[in-house]
Amino acid sequence: MAAEGSAAPTAGEYIVHHLTHANGRHGEIHGPFDLSVFNYDSIFFSVALGVLGCFILWLAARKATSGVPGRFQAAVELMVEMVENQAKGIVHNAQSRKLVAPLALTVFVWIFLMNAMDLLPVDLLPWLWQTATGDSHAYLRVVPTADLSVTMGLSLGVLVTCLAYNVKIKGLGGWVHELFSAPFGAKWYLAPFNFFMQVVEFVAKTVSHGMRLFGNMYAGELIFMLIALMGGAIASVSLGTGIGLFIGHIIAGTAWAIFHILIITLQAFVFMMLALVYIGQAHDAH
Repeated sequence: MAAEGSAAPTAGEYIVHHLTHANGRHGEIHGPFDLSVFNYDSIFFSVALGVLGCFILWLAARKATSGVPGRFQAAVELMVEMVENQAKGIVHNAQSRKLVAPLALTVFVWIFLMNAMDLLPVDLLPWLWQTATGDSHAYLRVVPTADLSVTMGLSLGVLVTCLAYNVKIKGLGGWVHELFSAPFGAKWYLAPFNFFMQVVEFVAKTVSHGMRLFGNMYAGELIFMLIALMGGAIASVSLGTGIGLFIGHIIAGTAWAIFHILIITLQAFVFMMLALVYIGQAHDAH
């Protein structure tokens, strides 16, 4: 990213540029719930990484053998077994687990891959995008889970799944009765309060589910940018701005990237576990 003219960007310009999506608005900042705007970079990387995750799992299933497994097969089998065990402990309906367990595995792999985009050098893909477009001011964000619209979309997907299982397990009449009879009791004068509390519960679960993932990944993205600026500033003293910034990214970001591997894995696991918990609660009657 370059500022106007030949001068190097300030720290503020650098961060603002890297936090702006490719949305056809030429750098215009918009709210996360502006439905008139599509973040094309988030859409592209989400879909591409989803396809990549499905391909990885398909490849593992295709090459699976009954003999001594290789490292790749063993790693995938451990992951599948982990998700299956978590699903068994939370969702006690064996029929439901036939869909819920693979869904949880898909969510875990997909979110892990989207989170892992944070490990790429901050300027690598944006620089390639600027080079390809010939526009030194082209915008690109590569971590889909640092986009609130993506994480809220994922949490809304979990909400829809929970609502579907509420109707499937309890029946439409049973679920509607539960909406107006829990948690305070099946009294007609308590029905409005029960319904209000149920709506608050669904909204709180959905918002907190998406915000938790977004907040952690957005913070991690910011830290990578600050480390890049710090490392670039130190190295540029003797190596020049362009080369110094690049080398600074590599050196200063390595320590945080190693620690961040734990964060991206943990956040994918937490999102998956909460999805299982919420779906498991949809199977329970109040």
